[in-house]
Amino acid sequence: MLELNKKAEQAKEKKAAIGPDIDLTSFTSEQVSHGYLEDLTQLPDEDRSRMIQSGVDASESGRSGTYIQMDTSVVHAHAKQEGLQVIPIKQALREFEWAREYYWKLVAVDADKYTAQAQLNLHDGYVIRALPGSKVIYPVQACLYIDKENLSQHVHNLIIAEEGAVLHVITGCATGPNLKRGLHVGISEFFVKKNATLSFTMIHNWAEEMMVRPRSVGVVEEGGLFLNNYICMRPVKSLQMYPTTHLVGKGAVSRFYSLLVGSPGSELDVGGRIFLKAEDTRAEIIARAISNGGRIISRGDLIGEVPGVKAHLECRGLMLKGGLIHAIPELRGTVDGVEMSHEAAVGKIAQDEILYLMSRGLSELEATSTIVRGFLSVDIPGLPPQLKAEIDRAVEMSEKELM
Repeated sequence: MLELNKKAEQAKEKKAAIGPDIDLTSFTSEQVSHGYLEDLTQLPDEDRSRMIQSGVDASESGRSGTYIQMDTSVVHAHAKQEGLQVIPIKQALREFEWAREYYWKLVAVDADKYTAQAQLNLHDGYVIRALPGSKVIYPVQACLYIDKENLSQHVHNLIIAEEGAVLHVITGCATGPNLKRGLHVGISEFFVKKNATLSFTMIHNWAEEMMVRPRSVGVVEEGGLFLNNYICMRPVKSLQMYPTTHLVGKGAVSRFYSLLVGSPGSELDVGGRIFLKAEDTRAEIIARAISNGGRIISRGDLIGEVPGVKAHLECRGLMLKGGLIHAIPELRGTVDGVEMSHEAAVGKIAQDEILYLMSRGLSELEATSTIVRGFLSVDIPGLPPQLKAEIDRAVEMSEKELM
């Protein structure tokens, strides 16, 4: 098991956190039964619409596999390509020794009360695994959906790219159209083996009174590449997450990208941390945050532990309609010879930029929208066109609401 200082990790998670200490007893976690669907077109139109806003397409067009969980029930799980496994985690733990070897290997069960809750009352979750040497070019899609009012949903996910594999995953978290309040607790463990590539893109589309507590850790071996993309541009009551990745093999690379919008009443505490533990490792954390009246803490932490590593952190915030943005960039070099840098900026749209675009024939609203779109445009190398299209669609939909 990866050696972690649990007390130090837990203290780091709690440092300067915003958002309420959630009373878990105020939510129900009882089982909610939904029937299994062989054909996802049988889903109600309103559910399909909510899912597509999170990048999950019930038609499965351009997808190599699908996992959908509604409340506590798995309603669909299958792979469409050789060399790919998509399995509900409870089933995987019953049937496969290799799944049990990965389970709770990286995330500490006792990290906080949310991780403990996921262990004590697991509903389900997914295992997505690309077998050695397989190239899963079309994305695998996964949806964690909450439809029952006041439900506390507990999931545990394993995402594994075996040696030499290529795997792209898009996971959409969403709520039913009439749901107002709920809690999502999600544990995710990422394993990127030697010379493997994993891109993981998460799009959140929650209800305005949702509480969300994801907890995730990844490990990248020699020559591996891990892209971790996070998009939350719709209202949510409270979101707190701090994904961590350990680069443990020579030449391993990890890049975190996040796009955040804080709406009125929303509290977002989002960050990322990467440990560079082996020679020639590289890391990058890029964050874009817009406050539209919400409160955002945007964190980034890079830790260089061996000579010759390179890492960069960039956090930019845009104040659109009040609220708060607190950027916390951190660099820690523990030996000589590390090369690490960061940029952080929080500001508002410059009036001269708006005036310039208006002089080119745009209205003030169109000019502002153009600037916001450009601010949220982040080049993410290594993504297949299908994932890039989903990110662009999420940005476009959220931009319209911002304006």
